[in-house]
Amino acid sequence: MLVLTGESPWHWAIGGAAIGVFVVALQFFFNRSFGISRGFEHICALFSRSAYFMRSSLTSSMHWRFPLVLGLVIGGTVSAAMAGPLESTWSLGVFDAASGMSPAAKTAWMFAGGFLIGAGTRLAGGCTSGHGIFGIATLQKASFVTVCSFMAAGIAAGHIIHKLVFPLRKAL
Repeated sequence: MLVLTGESPWHWAIGGAAIGVFVVALQFFFNRSFGISRGFEHICALFSRSAYFMRSSLTSSMHWRFPLVLGLVIGGTVSAAMAGPLESTWSLGVFDAASGMSPAAKTAWMFAGGFLIGAGTRLAGGCTSGHGIFGIATLQKASFVTVCSFMAAGIAAGHIIHKLVFPLRKAL
């Protein structure tokens, strides 16, 4: 399989090992936990002075977590730009063929999905990367339960969408 530049991608195990080393080093050397949702709270804190965004558990890690999130955004943008010209598209692949949704309907669908992901992240006390990578690596019982819940909800949502959306297109 080739990436957009025509170069072969790195083996998945290299990325997994790098994440593992990062998580262990972050915990061992800095006593910090990894997760992305807290970084997005830092972004919100730039624009809001509500007590929720000023709590010490959030502000104490802003000096390193905000640059991490900023680096992820910049790194992804630079990587995509180096891969060739950036193009925007409304294509959602097989979902388009199955649903036949307009761009406006797909936008509403994506906003609804984003809202549900955000709500789930807050209910779970963290995101999939925080619980799935760091929480499980540090043997946190709550993370095992949360990851199982994420997986079950994802499987259920996939089945529901497959059963409801795909037959709609066939009926039309």
